Parts: sequence; C-alpha cells; structure tokens
Amino acid sequence: MRKSLIASTIASVLLLSACSSQQAEDSSAQASQVQTVNVDNVLMKPSPLQYMAPEFDKFGTKDYEPVFDAGIAQQKAQIEAIANNPAAATFKNTLVELELSGELLDRVSTAFYNLSGLISDSEYQRIAAKMAPVLSAHSDDIYLNKALFARVESIYNNKASLNAEDQRLVEFYYTKFVNAGAKLNEAQKTKMREINAELAKLSTEFSQNILKSFKEDVILVTDKSELAGLSEGEIDSLAAAAKKAGKEGYMITLVNTTQQPILSSLENRKLRERIFKASATRAQNTNGPIIIKETNLRAQKAELLGYKDWASYVMTTRMAKTTDNVYGILDDLAPKAVNKAKAEAAEIQKVIDASGETFAVQPWDWAFYSEKVRQAKYDLDPALVKPYFEMQSVIHDGMFFAMEKLYGITFKERKDLPVYHEDVMAFEVFNADGSAIGLFYMDPYAREGKRGGAWMSSYVGQSGLKGTKPVIYNAQNIPKPADGQPTLMTFSEVTTMFHEFGHAAHGLFSDVKYPSLAGTATARDFVEFPSQANEDWNIEPTVLANYAKHYKTGEPIPKELLAKVLESQNFNQGFGTTEYLAAALLDMEWHSFGSDTEITDVQKFEHEALEKHGIAYYPVPPRYKSCYFSHTFAGGYSAGYYAYLWTEVFAADAFAHMTEQGGLTRENGDSFRKEILSKGNSRDLMQSYIEFRGQKPTTDALLKRRGLVE
Repeated sequence: MRKSLIASTIASVLLLSACSSQQAEDSSAQASQVQTVNVDNVLMKPSPLQYMAPEFDKFGTKDYEPVFDAGIAQQKAQIEAIANNPAAATFKNTLVELELSGELLDRVSTAFYNLSGLISDSEYQRIAAKMAPVLSAHSDDIYLNKALFARVESIYNNKASLNAEDQRLVEFYYTKFVNAGAKLNEAQKTKMREINAELAKLSTEFSQNILKSFKEDVILVTDKSELAGLSEGEIDSLAAAAKKAGKEGYMITLVNTTQQPILSSLENRKLRERIFKASATRAQNTNGPIIIKETNLRAQKAELLGYKDWASYVMTTRMAKTTDNVYGILDDLAPKAVNKAKAEAAEIQKVIDASGETFAVQPWDWAFYSEKVRQAKYDLDPALVKPYFEMQSVIHDGMFFAMEKLYGITFKERKDLPVYHEDVMAFEVFNADGSAIGLFYMDPYAREGKRGGAWMSSYVGQSGLKGTKPVIYNAQNIPKPADGQPTLMTFSEVTTMFHEFGHAAHGLFSDVKYPSLAGTATARDFVEFPSQANEDWNIEPTVLANYAKHYKTGEPIPKELLAKVLESQNFNQGFGTTEYLAAALLDMEWHSFGSDTEITDVQKFEHEALEKHGIAYYPVPPRYKSCYFSHTFAGGYSAGYYAYLWTEVFAADAFAHMTEQGGLTRENGDSFRKEILSKGNSRDLMQSYIEFRGQKPTTDALLKRRGLVE
C-alpha cells in the first residue's frame, strides 16, 4: 500500500502545507516566531546526516508542537509574499515558489505522521487530534486564497509556452485549487472550511479508534490445548505477547483484515468463531457513527463543488475518469468471482462432510478447511514451507538480489544511522556505477503502537528543484518470533515484502524536478501498479533458487515442494477476488449518494450494497468491513480501493510483456525504471505505460493470473 500511506488529514500538507489569509502586516511577526523556538530542537533545521536522514535519537513527542507552530508561521509569511507579489504572475515567481515553500512544516509533518503510524502512543494521538483541524484550516488558507488562485489561473491560461513538465505542474496546481473550492463564493468557502475541519477531525478519530482496537480487541486464551494446530514456536510467540501486555495465558492480536491468518491453523472451531467475530465486529460502536458523518460530509463537499457525489468528484484526478468505468470492471468480475468462490466452497464442504461434521461452511471455517483442500490438492503443508523463507534470506538473497539483477542496484547496511526502533534496518542504495540513490529503511515486525497492514512512505522525497535524494521506508506486520528464534515467513508475507519494495523502488528511482510530481505522488489508480508488478519477481526461478533455502541446512527448497507452492498460487482465487471486490464495492457505494440520503445503520447499508452487486456471499465476507476500513475512512483511498484491481491489470500485462522480452534482465529493468519508475506524475500516466509497453494494457493476463479463465 501504500498507503504510500500517511493519514489523509495531512495529505495536502505534505504536498504544500499551508498559506494564510492574515493581513501582510502580521506576516513578519509570524515569521519571527520561527526564531523563538528552542534552538536545541533538531526538527527546526535540516538534518546534518547524509541524505538528511532523520535524527531519530534526538527528537520526541515534546518537540513536535513548537515546530508545527513555527512552520505554520513561516509558511504563512511565504504564502503572503507569493500571493501579494506586485509583479505579474509567472511560473517561477508563483508555482516554483509554492514548491519551495513550507520546508519547516513539511519536515515536522513528515516526521510526525510517519512515526505516529509506527510508534504511536497516547501523546502521539493527542497531538494528532489537536493538529488535524489546525492543518486542515492551514491547507484551506492556501487553496481558498483568492489572490493566490488568480495568479495560478493566470499562469494556467498562458501555459502553452512552457515545457511539458512545467505544464504538468501548472495543471496539477490548477486542478488542486479548483477541486479545493477556489472558484466558490465566500459563503461556500466558509462552508468548505467547516466541512474540511470536521473531516480532518473524524478521520483522525477513526484512525485512533483502530489503533485502540488493536490494543484492546485481543483474544486471550488460557488453556493451551485450545491452540492445537499451532507450532510450539507460534504458541511461544502468543505467550510472549501476553506476558509483554501484562496478561496471563496466550494473546492473539488481530490484523487489520476481516479474515485472520491464524484461522488457517487452529483446530478448535469455537475459538475460530470467537476470533472471527471479534474481527468482523470490532470498532462498530466507535467508528460506525463516524462513517455516517464522514460520508455525509464528503457528499456535501462534492455537491458544493458541483458533483453529484463524492465518488464522481474523486474521479476527476483518477485514471478511471468516471464511476461508470469503475463499477463496470468491478461488476464484470463479481459474478465470475462469486461462482469461483462457490465452487471452492463446495470442495471445502466435501472435506467437512468427510470428517464426520454436519455443519455448513462458515466464514471462520474457510481458511482452516481450504488449507486442507490445498494440502490434498497439492500435498502442501505450510509448516514444511516456512523454513525455506527465513526473513533475512528473503530480504538479502531474494528481494535485494532481484533488484540487483533487474536494475543493477546494491544495498549497504548502515548501522551507524539512528533508527526509531531496534527492529528497524537501514540501507544505503547505490546504482551499478556506484553513484548514490538514497536510503531505505525496513521495519518488518508487528508491535503495539504500530498500525496494521503494510505500507511505504518517505522521510525525504526526491526533487531536482531542491536537490534532495529519497529517504524511503517499508513497514510490515510480520509476527515477531520469541527471542532466539528465526523469523520464518509465509509465502504471502514474502509476496507482501516484494510488493512494498515495488513502492520503495518507485520512490527511490524518482527523477523528477518538482516535489509535487515526484515518486509515488501519482493518481491512486496508478500508484499500486509498480508495487504489484514487483510481486512477480519473488517467483522468478533465478530469484527463488537464490533465497528459498532451509534456514538450518542451507538446502534449497525441494523442486517438488516448490512446484506445489507455485501451482497453488491460483488456489482460492475465487475467495480472494470475492473478498476484495466486496470491499471495493463497499467503498464505492459509501461514496455514491447525495447528502440528502439518510443512513442510520452501517451493517444494514453494507448488506444492501453487497446484495445490490450480487456479491453478498456470507462465507466470504469483505476483506475489510466498514468500521475498520482504514483505506477509505482514514487512509486517502476513499472511492479508490478499486485501484488495486485497476492497477493489477497494468501489472499483469507488464509482467507478461517482460516475460516475453527475456524476464529478469537489465534491459527490462532499465526500461521499466526509465519509463515508469523515474517519471512519477511528471507526464500523462497512460502515456508512461505506452512508452514502456508500446500499447495500452489488456485484461487477458489478469484473468489468467487470478485463475478466472483457463
């Protein structure tokens, strides 16, 4: 993900954090405030470390608020100077100055919002709640500034003489201003400010409720016998988690998806049901009311801007262009996916019946019995597979090895650099010629205070204008083993690691002048393309042979076992596609009605939405139910979760093309880097794909990949 995935409440802040409608005479006083902040606060100045890597060991929660205040004051002065410049508006004195403004606020925002998802505690949550409406108002001051928009519009109307990348930046800003409400009258702007402030507050509350749920909605088991099916190492990890939390017994912590990985192993059906229901019903009381308010406010905002609903508004900056295009692809796949899932359910039911049980398959049974079907069909025991996917080998001999073969890049661990947690690893990244690219941090383990899922983000973005090189991180939530034990990964976790590094490569290889167009700052329904394309390299034969080795003996994974792993990749695709489509359709339906639509029951809305699209199949619930659907209610993917499927079309098509062109070669890698990864949003995104592929993508490879066609 991505999440590239900092909280949506500060999305605009990280692009361009603010301006002010204060009078010019206040600006100098506000600017002087910057000078009064404690000079020992390292966030007040660029980091002296290489690549401006954060000095994690020299700042903490006490340092954020004064720098937020100083950064806001500084940028207010900068924005006033741009908006009130008596000289005629030019690209350089307006848009370039906007790109350069807000350095201090960007620095503190980036540090705070990245770390608040990685090491959050009550103080991080307090600051986030306090700053959400402040930063929302600050962002509004920029995009609703009449004098500033007049300058942007003037440049937009006379952009023909600019070069292509400069024109792209003009179009980016013009669209952003218009979509923010720059053309509204004053009364409408006031309403827009109120809506934005409330939305910022609600999305922050939603996110914090999820973090609270991860801590509180745990399943405590006191009788070890109930954990039959788990390995001794897994049981030890649950015991260690309970001890760390000050509890007796064995503690199961939920991951952010509806289905829980542990369900595939647990033999105790009552415990499986207990875990599933705890997962599926979490945060209903806290986040249910937030969802109703948030979607209504989004509808109001869209209507202010002249759109019938939020989804239609969102599509103005998406490759899909229209909601009809999105619903078209989702509804086309839905019946195929459900039919496939029902066929899978029939196989599962046969296993249940053969065991002497009399119940019909339920959601909490699916993972456990589908694993039995998988084992019977492929004679594949996950416990025999995991020893061949030890984490350090996956990272160094798998992921880094593949990237070196494809792009010629190498990684040097930097233990001299400070990190924010002992589990984090830092690497410097180099081109084949030895020239430096930037820094990459890997944060692999789940822990209290870290949000669920996996994502990529940056501490420093690449920019030719600013002369900065990228400082990127990947976060994952792999269960940490007991002390002294190796980290043995599931194949799904391996795939996720490759996926997230696809985002990292997108950030690391950026070669763009303007920060607002660099790296992963692309449309939501394009940004997941490089990450999904990178997943395929984890099953490339040369790569697999290099990293899939037994952690004790060093022996390569047996060919027969590997063949079963690879053959099983299309297994359960009906389930996987159905649960994804259900979530994507829920996301779209929550944003496809007007503000006069009254919704009082979240669960009823969910059921009716899924029934409407023929995907309300009880044994296969949505990957995320609404009350913990962070992508759409706190993560910037509102009316955008469909993007994973949309971009998988690109990824499957691209990999099929590269396979035809020789597979894992520098020629393929250099082409993908040049035409896709380095370009960011500096040119039309479909044109970037055409320059790489020679044509637009087709769905043929996707359907084959998901096993939906022969």
